[in-house]
Amino acid sequence: MPVLHLATFACDVTPPPGHPLCGGWIEPVRAVDDPLRALGVVLLGMGRPVVLCAVDWCGIRNEAHTYWRQTLAEATHTVPENVAVHSVHPHDAPFADVEAERLLEAVPGAPLSLDLKFFRRAVQQTAEAARAALASTVRFNHLGIGQARVQQVASNRRVIGSDGKVRFWRGSSTRDKQARDEPEGRIDPWLKTLSFWDDNRPLVALSYYATHPMSTYGQGRVSSDFCGLARQKRQAEEPNVFQVYFTGCAGNVAAGKYNDGAPGNRTILRDRMAEAMAAAWKVTIRSPVRGWEWRIEPIQMPPRAEKSFGAEESRKTLESSKEPKARRGNAAFQLAWLERIGRPIELACLDFGPLTLASVPGREEDKVREAMILHLPGEPFVEYQLFAQAQRKDAFVCVAGYGDGGPGYIPTAKAYLEGGYETTVALAGPGSERLLQNAIAKLLKAPPH
Repeated sequence: MPVLHLATFACDVTPPPGHPLCGGWIEPVRAVDDPLRALGVVLLGMGRPVVLCAVDWCGIRNEAHTYWRQTLAEATHTVPENVAVHSVHPHDAPFADVEAERLLEAVPGAPLSLDLKFFRRAVQQTAEAARAALASTVRFNHLGIGQARVQQVASNRRVIGSDGKVRFWRGSSTRDKQARDEPEGRIDPWLKTLSFWDDNRPLVALSYYATHPMSTYGQGRVSSDFCGLARQKRQAEEPNVFQVYFTGCAGNVAAGKYNDGAPGNRTILRDRMAEAMAAAWKVTIRSPVRGWEWRIEPIQMPPRAEKSFGAEESRKTLESSKEPKARRGNAAFQLAWLERIGRPIELACLDFGPLTLASVPGREEDKVREAMILHLPGEPFVEYQLFAQAQRKDAFVCVAGYGDGGPGYIPTAKAYLEGGYETTVALAGPGSERLLQNAIAKLLKAPPH
């Protein structure tokens, strides 16, 4: 049986004063409410190491995502295919798309989105932290799984009317009481925590939940917001357990039903998330772990077919000083996406195999199931997370979205007919749903239906 080890690393990736936030669409850095972190785990003992990294940034796209993976791979003696990098997606944080930034810099007066020198420095410092961590690895031989319902945080952003179209749209904060009074809609209410243990000593807790992680934003005050703050609170409560948080498929899920934008709501939402993390930890059950399998599935998502998403129209929008900066920035992202269309996006699955779980009062005894982490690109709708879990009802499936952000939002094909904000800015076409579902089923080794 292989001897398994892990190393944990952390790095401050807070942008400097004046740096663009959310791709330059909102106020730049004026102050720092709480620092942004890149947090990761290196798993060793099954051939090439596997690296899992969550970054408190808004997005990491295309060439920027590739560069982060390559740099971490070099630092940890593995290959880029074995490195998963995900943004947590707070909006008062950097948005990294290197090619889009070059396009913006080439147009006089265009709104800049990223300081490339800062970006490279943040990546290199994160890699150095990972390299240094390899000097102090620790053994692990058990895996823990636990989940808990998150109370009054997430709601679906898209309220569909009787005509089949979006009737209300609830963002991260919603002042319209009528919209807030609508039902939660389709969400995944469960926060899942997968943990690594050395016998009965806990080492690392990875938590996964699907919601946009913003309470309020746009004033130039850097923050990891309520999900990052909940992670920090749990770190203080369990100082010997390294805490990492990943955002799931939250493209159409946010806190709008439970957040009217009042400043105090950030603390309330933080505490609700932290309570769910603590509850998932309390019910965690452990199993010996014998290793893992890391699987990769590349896909090529089709670009949007509409004329307004073509290279010519996007170039016109980018170069027009009359267009709002958000539209000009999105045009640059679209051009960067079209540029990389020939290079596939990689989905991944970390499969820990069959687990023998200790008996727990009130549960079936000695269940044998699998534990998996599914790594997805872009801002997938929550339907993809629910689809993945439905493929393997016998398994504990954690889902991390916001990997390579190149395609932006990934709605369902039906959502394009329903309208709404997300479908107006999504860069990949509706044919992406079938491709993504097929890749998910293959990665999870779903039985034929």
